[in-house]
Parts: sequence; C-alpha cells; structure tokens
Amino acid sequence: MTDLPKIIALSKSDTHSMGKHNQESVELIEDFGIEGDVHAGKTVKHRYLVLKKRDAPNLRQVHLVHSELFEELAEEGFNIEPGMIGENITTQGIDLLHLPTDTILHLGNEAKVRITGLREPCKQLNDVQRGLLKAVISKDSEGNIFRKTGVMSVVTKGGKVSKNDEIRVEYPPEPFRPLVCV
Repeated sequence: MTDLPKIIALSKSDTHSMGKHNQESVELIEDFGIEGDVHAGKTVKHRYLVLKKRDAPNLRQVHLVHSELFEELAEEGFNIEPGMIGENITTQGIDLLHLPTDTILHLGNEAKVRITGLREPCKQLNDVQRGLLKAVISKDSEGNIFRKTGVMSVVTKGGKVSKNDEIRVEYPPEPFRPLVCV
C-alpha cells in the first residue's frame, strides 16, 4: 500500500531571511497566511513584489516544497534540510509542481490552501549553498524552463496544521490551467 501524502516539516520566520525555523505545528489564518510568518498578509509581502505594486493581493501566503527535491539535490552534492530554502510546508508523496492552478490542498483536519502558482527561484538560493540556483532550474526537451522550488498558495480555510498531518488533493474544475510563476 502506498503512503498517503503528508507534511514532514513546518517552518516560519518573522524576518525576511531565506531560512525559516522548524515548528511542530503552525496556525493557518484564512486569507492571511501562517501566524507569525513574515509573508502573511492580505497584500503582497515579498520585498521585490512590494516595490512593483504594494497593494497587490498576496498570492504567496504559504510556500510549499516537496521533500523529494532535497533527495534529488543530495544526489548533486547539496545538503538541504526543511526550511532552508524559505518554504513553510515541506511535503512528501505529492507532485506539487504538476498540480493545476487553483488545486485545493486539505492539510490535516481543518486547513485548506489554494495553489496560486510556482515559486520563482532567486539568486539568494546561492547564499544557502553555492550553485543551488542553477541546480533548481532545468529545461525540458523543448527548451522550456522548469522551476523546482515549490508552489505558492493562499489560505482558504484556517486551522492548526502539525508535522505528519495528511494532505488530501482536491482538483479544480477542468480545463486545468498549468502553474506559472507568481
């Protein structure tokens, strides 16, 4: 029997730093994000995006990364642990990067997030480990750029989420829209 998708780590930080601190549980707040995290809020909080349009809706309240990325990076000599690349939720057993836009992830017993798009990797990843930015970007057979640094989401239903909580996927109505960077 296959294991169900689950949360293997939760992280947050109250400062604009790349790494976030691991937690046993976090509180998701509807239309806001993770309580105590610097990226929580109704309007955009990412420093670069604030400069472009301060009052834009925050489509990046919660950042999710699949732990399988860390295993892939380990094969290339990188040592990445949950929270090091800025994610709030580290998952296992779910192909986040190929979910359609507006997929709902049910986290634990109560909370829900709606996937808004892909995370655009930035040069700060090289401050975590030299060469990391290049390692998380590849090209497919047609030359299209493939970004591996997870997905962004907004909280559609609040609640407490804990390490090892299961994740259930609810797909949006078809036709599915592929993820793009937000």
